[in-house]
Amino acid sequence: MTDIRVRAERPSDMQAIDVVNISAFEGDAEAQLVSELRNSPGYIPELSLVAEYRNRLVGHVMLTRINLLRDSQSFDMLALGPMSVVPSQAQRGIGAILLQQAVAEAEKMGFGAIAEVGQTEYYKRHGFKPLTDFGLTHNLKGCDAATTVMELKPGWLAGGGKLVFPEPFKAVCEIAA
Repeated sequence: MTDIRVRAERPSDMQAIDVVNISAFEGDAEAQLVSELRNSPGYIPELSLVAEYRNRLVGHVMLTRINLLRDSQSFDMLALGPMSVVPSQAQRGIGAILLQQAVAEAEKMGFGAIAEVGQTEYYKRHGFKPLTDFGLTHNLKGCDAATTVMELKPGWLAGGGKLVFPEPFKAVCEIAA
């Protein structure tokens, strides 16, 4: 859709982003997650994107830094989430547009992979694959089947490892389980 505009969030967007997340998820857990991630060391302002339609904020996606542990080494990669679109606009392809832009920005910044916890069927349609395809595990309880990854640099996930999500993701994962 050419009438959807995607840009980095601004401080003036915070309340509208909360409204988008609360309406999309029918609760405040994801809005709380966004707030906690903004205040974490993994927050990257350029990777918290909003979608506008007719000058109204209708979607949001956030990518934050997480760690991949492999062979006693730690590598930076990204976690996607949450991603939300207001229900009244859900069939306009806004989520796909946000996801494409987030992936493009992550690639430009040189990240090797993105992990997501949540809507696996949706994300698989957009190139994400199960953890087991890459020999990966993670530190979240009860979310193995709900976690997928996208390799941005071919071969970057070869050798597997353990994804370490920050504490805020654990709370949301426990709610979803």
